[in-house]
Amino acid sequence: LEQDDIERHLSLISSEWQLADDNKSISRTFSFKNYYQTLSFVNVVAMIAHQQDHHPDMTVSYNRCRVEFSTHSVGGLSINDFICAAKVDGVLSI
Repeated sequence: LEQDDIERHLSLISSEWQLADDNKSISRTFSFKNYYQTLSFVNVVAMIAHQQDHHPDMTVSYNRCRVEFSTHSVGGLSINDFICAAKVDGVLSI
């Protein structure tokens, strides 16, 4: 995606998503009360990734999970990254 497209799509998802300095990925850190909630979230993100066939990098700790989307085949961001980020945002509003 071009810079204008990235900025437009970034404005449509939660403001907690951060654009990497190199504009090649977006990431967000989610916080939870405990490990069980964190792993439950990870499993839901895994299901979204499987359904979309678009898999993020995730860093998991006791009460946090950092999710990072990038499209490796294009060496940066694609519309798929923003679609998946929006779906992950939707999980928290359920």
